Amino acid sequence: MKINNICCIGAGYVGGPTMSVIAAKCPHIQVNVVDLNEQRIAAWNDNDLEKLPIYEPGLAQIVGKSRGVNLHFSTQVDQAIRDADMIFISVNTPTKTYGIGKGMAADLKYIELCARQIAAVSQNDKIIVEKSTLPVRTAEALNDILSNTGNGVKFQVLSNPEFLAEGTAIEDLLQPDRVLIGGERTPAGEEAMQALHDVYNHWVPTERILKTNVWSSELSKLTANAFLAQRVSSINSLSALCEATEADVDEVSRAIGQDSRIGSKFLKSSVGFGGSCFQKDILNLVYLCQTYGLQEVADYWHQVIIMNDYQKRRFAQKIISTLYNTVNGKKIVLLGWAFKKDTNDTRESAAIYVADYLLSEQAELVIYDPKVTAEQIYADLDYLNTRTEEENRKLVTIVHDRTEIFNDAHAIAILTEWDEFKEIDWKMVYDKMLKPAFIFDGRSILDMEQLSEIGFKGFAIGKG
Repeated sequence: MKINNICCIGAGYVGGPTMSVIAAKCPHIQVNVVDLNEQRIAAWNDNDLEKLPIYEPGLAQIVGKSRGVNLHFSTQVDQAIRDADMIFISVNTPTKTYGIGKGMAADLKYIELCARQIAAVSQNDKIIVEKSTLPVRTAEALNDILSNTGNGVKFQVLSNPEFLAEGTAIEDLLQPDRVLIGGERTPAGEEAMQALHDVYNHWVPTERILKTNVWSSELSKLTANAFLAQRVSSINSLSALCEATEADVDEVSRAIGQDSRIGSKFLKSSVGFGGSCFQKDILNLVYLCQTYGLQEVADYWHQVIIMNDYQKRRFAQKIISTLYNTVNGKKIVLLGWAFKKDTNDTRESAAIYVADYLLSEQAELVIYDPKVTAEQIYADLDYLNTRTEEENRKLVTIVHDRTEIFNDAHAIAILTEWDEFKEIDWKMVYDKMLKPAFIFDGRSILDMEQLSEIGFKGFAIGKG
């Protein structure tokens, strides 16, 4: 089956970049990205490519290459569905905040709404591709909805999970480690998988495109994120022991990373992992295990989340205890709000929770991040519902120029590993701060010996 027209429902962090790369690499395919959020679509269509709703290195160039040619962003969902040979579902699947599975299970209401809309307006056979991260056997539910429309249209449901790391998403799309395609092991299912294979094969070598059954594909996504998060929590757990024993977690990480059986990736200790996937997917995995009566397996994976929460709380407590057990009325500068560098995504960012702990102790925060808006920072704090919006705005000042933010500050905390923070004139910063001047490096990006020579009293994760 030849694909001439692709529709993607959802213009977020996955749908937008993924479709932009497909359009750039497959100029013969019309790619329509649709979303009901008019403001988001307007941003994707802005003439100024620097105003795209998502910041990713290389994204603006990719969008500029194809937008208006074979890449289109609109709110015309029904028309895009009707025209498409293949439909990617890339909508949000948040953790449930209500009912059975609250706090763990994925909320699939948007997925079901997509399925019902596709079923209602489709007039010819289509391939449906799960791009959102979903629980195992979601494809079964999609198939059930789509196959009972009564209008004679036939659908094949595929699982094609994304393995993007924000900050390197375009590179990950252009040169993926693997592309995973799961489908039914039937003639129609095999044909659908081959059609998606042929799309990716325009730039991805055949040996990197893996075909599995649909259930294995769905579970592989959850498992991949669980394993990566587990490594982060493992090294973070040892960072606490390093501090207690005067070992250096970076030296420990380097030593074990040289073991070819272990490898060096995801062994960088920090204030904690964030992002839209790790915590959500692990909680989803935990709930899935509980659903099948595998409580010991659920407990094992839940510990990864417990350790991550502990690391964020421990870092905030270190700031408080070092500042003589009180931060009430003290000015603390937080450098970084995004969950990692080279993205403006703040979902589950460690900075949110560290800030919340400090605000609970009545600290006065000044926050700077080069890519995150003030509106987003306030929204993140308000979402926690720990205090009123008025209180958040009274205690938190957000700036977009860090020139004068260090004046009379008691302490600085590095919460995102932006490269520009390594280039700050720390002697000038020290001169502007109250003494003793404290600095807390939650990303281990600064030379603590050099800062000590300047006069700072410093703390870095995992340094004894």
